[in-house]
Amino acid sequence: MTVYANPGTPGAVMSYKGRYDNYIGGKYVAPSSGEYFENITPVTGQVFCEVARGNAKDVDMAVAAGWKAFETWGKTSVTERAIILNKIADRMEANLELLAVAETWDNGKAVRETMAADIPLAIDHFRYFAGAIRAQEGSIGELDDNTVAYHFHEPLGVVGQIIPWNFPILMAVWKLAPALAAGNCIVLKPAEQTPASIHVLMELIEDLIPAGVLNIVNGFGIEAGAPLASHNNIRKIAFTGETTTGRLIMQYASENLIPVTLELGGKSPNIFFEDVASSKDAYYEKAQEGFTMFALNQGEVCTCPSRALVAKPIFDGFMSDGIARVGKIIQGNPLDTNTMMGAQASNDQLEKILSYIDIGKQEGAKLLCGGERADLGGDLSGGYYVQPTVFEGKNSMRIFQEEIFGPVLSVTSFKDYDEAISIANDTLYGLGAGVWSRSGDTAYRAGRAIQAGRVWTNTYHQYPAHAAFGGYKQSGIGRENHKMMLDHYQQTKNLLVSYAEGPMGFF
Repeated sequence: MTVYANPGTPGAVMSYKGRYDNYIGGKYVAPSSGEYFENITPVTGQVFCEVARGNAKDVDMAVAAGWKAFETWGKTSVTERAIILNKIADRMEANLELLAVAETWDNGKAVRETMAADIPLAIDHFRYFAGAIRAQEGSIGELDDNTVAYHFHEPLGVVGQIIPWNFPILMAVWKLAPALAAGNCIVLKPAEQTPASIHVLMELIEDLIPAGVLNIVNGFGIEAGAPLASHNNIRKIAFTGETTTGRLIMQYASENLIPVTLELGGKSPNIFFEDVASSKDAYYEKAQEGFTMFALNQGEVCTCPSRALVAKPIFDGFMSDGIARVGKIIQGNPLDTNTMMGAQASNDQLEKILSYIDIGKQEGAKLLCGGERADLGGDLSGGYYVQPTVFEGKNSMRIFQEEIFGPVLSVTSFKDYDEAISIANDTLYGLGAGVWSRSGDTAYRAGRAIQAGRVWTNTYHQYPAHAAFGGYKQSGIGRENHKMMLDHYQQTKNLLVSYAEGPMGFF
């Protein structure tokens, strides 16, 4: 067990600065308005730094800096770009504890997750796309003896990226790594709820990235995000966040006819078929852990398995074991490596979760555990903690249909395969899903039948770089991760070349 000291206190592995400006053109620049906003740690509910409140003028400066840098960066060899991405990964790996603690303090999540998942995954994504860009090839098509079609991959130019607050560094890297690998320059807007940890990363790696290639403008959505998404010199916008905001981003981007990738909300089903409980073995324990995965990252995951569908013949026994397992979740100081579930990212989010818990009670759902705010005492009393909560009810209830984005699980039963698939697909969303079965046939058929972009089979919450991630229906457009992401940040140049000596004969 390790308990990391609060940032800025004696023995701490890192300290935040008192103030962070925007990062534009390779240097920190004060916001044009001169305004800053307070940044609160969810761990204690206390302000720990100030962050620039950017606006359209700051976005303009960042976009201009990006285009200036693109003149060189866009022509940099893939070898050189790959080397830089690998150096970034090495620098992050050497500062793993520092980045993990920084993210925990900014977001409130348990440091065991940032240490074991968030930061290592971010590191691996840089290395993956460093390799992917080296391996990417164009194509040559021989149309006839005298005519050849060449296809080249070219970067888009300056792209805008807007990231969410649930994985401040990892979600940034999901977008940064392929965009940089492809040769683009970037204007990044972090979430206003978690704006500081990305600057800790930036300060670590700024000597590795040419000035203007990566620019960061902090601020609120309407003041900085909207100007970025609607900017007439942005060649693409990538957004991760709420579905309602995604619609606005799409409208903004349509003004300039630029491509958009949207990774939006979800209400993911986690299906446990009858054969899961045929034996109380290691596989059953694995399935029980899968049931409890709704509490990972305090439930603040777009693919959170927030709906559990359990076969009726095993329902009572499986649920009894599942509730017992949820009861073993350790809540406490997020900087303690024994803590399994930390703080919600903001007071607003905490209030939203508590309001949905109240809605579940009013709808008549059966509360199986949790259901209250958690007071952890001492300095943590001011933090934003809620008990892991499980309801039993019907899929028509709001707590089954609406994204809560917190550690709230809604459970129902199903009588057979067809009903399981029907309930699973009875949602506006289609981002993630889980299927648990000892039968390869059942698992395969269910995985294909569920309308979701990512279906975990006998596992959950794995996010490797080489696996495509994205949604169906109102969960988004486009994909993240996998080498296909290079295509999202490139355009194809075709050179159609005639080597014939004489004219075609039309004129």
